[in-house]
Amino acid sequence: MKMSWLWRSVVGKLWITIMLLVAVVLIILGMFLLQYIDIAFSEPYRVKVLFVYIGIIGFLLSTLFAFFLSTKITQPLLHLKKAADMISQGQYRAKVPIRSSDEIGDLARTFNRMGAELDSMITDLNHEKEQLSSILRSMADSVVTFDAEGKVILANPQGEQLIEKWKRIDWNGEEASAAPGTAPEPLLELLGTVTREGRDLSEKIHVQNAVWSVVMAPLKSMGTVRGAVAVMRNVTEEFKVEKLRRDFVANVSHEIRTPLSMLQGYSEALLDDIAASPEERRELVQVIHDESLRMGRLVKDLLDLARMEAGHVELEFHAVNLDELLRRGVRKFQVYARERGIRLAYEPEGELVILAQAEEDRLEQVMTNLLDNALRHSTEGSAITVTCRPTTVNGAAFAEVAVKDEGQGIPAEDLPYVFERFYKADKARKRGASGGTGLGLAIVKNIVEAHHGRIEAESTLGVGTTFTLLLPIEDERLLS
Repeated sequence: MKMSWLWRSVVGKLWITIMLLVAVVLIILGMFLLQYIDIAFSEPYRVKVLFVYIGIIGFLLSTLFAFFLSTKITQPLLHLKKAADMISQGQYRAKVPIRSSDEIGDLARTFNRMGAELDSMITDLNHEKEQLSSILRSMADSVVTFDAEGKVILANPQGEQLIEKWKRIDWNGEEASAAPGTAPEPLLELLGTVTREGRDLSEKIHVQNAVWSVVMAPLKSMGTVRGAVAVMRNVTEEFKVEKLRRDFVANVSHEIRTPLSMLQGYSEALLDDIAASPEERRELVQVIHDESLRMGRLVKDLLDLARMEAGHVELEFHAVNLDELLRRGVRKFQVYARERGIRLAYEPEGELVILAQAEEDRLEQVMTNLLDNALRHSTEGSAITVTCRPTTVNGAAFAEVAVKDEGQGIPAEDLPYVFERFYKADKARKRGASGGTGLGLAIVKNIVEAHHGRIEAESTLGVGTTFTLLLPIEDERLLS
């Protein structure tokens, strides 16, 4: 064990080498000189003993020299090795004692300076890493980094949730089979293009009912694309708002152009004396009058809706008997319903409901719009039912009002848009004889939300539609 240690150390190798050299010199001298000692000296025995003493002294001096080298060379090298091991384990503040000013001392000083600079560099890298990690965690966008094979390298919490959510989606009518930690199907094509072409790309992808904006940039190293980083943002609302803006402009233009064209056409007919009799002139005037009234209603509803959305309409809240309000609203449409052959009924459920804070006129406008909407889209022989019952949501008392018709229904893909302006222009809601403006449900939603309530629509195509209102019974300020 000791010989193995000596052979592995620098000083041990040097000591063994010196010993071997001394031994070789003594052996050579002995082989050539011992045979002349008996002839040249009168006392050869003493000379031989002296020769042995000299050999022993040589070995002792070599050993002392080896221990001296061990102190000056081996110990500093061992300290360097120990410090290097500590640095390899992450202890970058390890120091080597400086005991001399020679080359070994210079090496120790250089090693200590290297350790300090390495510690500073690692500290700066850790700070940058923590800062980048904090930025990624605080981002609302989803950030995911992929390698060239499509495996996820790094992702912020939002990105991890999004990747897991997309992997659970059944894309091809079969059970999802994406391997863990790999890119989901919506990103595969874009990821392949980015890694192949090595340039930034952006695209909007549709995942179920959501729209996502994806910006993907390549990660390059030594001129080779080694992966890509993707930033994904849910732009469903922006996409929806942009679509509604375009539809609003188109629908407003259509709604105003139609009555204007009729006003212009019939007024020109009157100016050109096309009407041959007073009855025909009266009929033309009546059409002009009806179209002007429809334009007036359209402009009034647009102004009301704009004021509501801007918060310029102040509601005067007071206690409202919701049961009386609903009965009055149903009675208002009973004659019209009987003429159409439609059964209209109010069926209260549970105890009487009194709203502590509400505006009666606005809530009556809500019921008027909902019932008018239901009647315009119901056929002869069908029924419309209005129900009201108290309920509890998250510990708060609410009144649940439902208006259920047996009309043509609304397609599922159109349900998210029923409370938007001019929804009646959609294929599922054609203009009826009542000449509605298409703003009724948008006004209803704004009034209900102004009462701190909410409204939802459920519909089955060809079966009917149900509008459900939740209105707080107590003062909203008390509930909060």
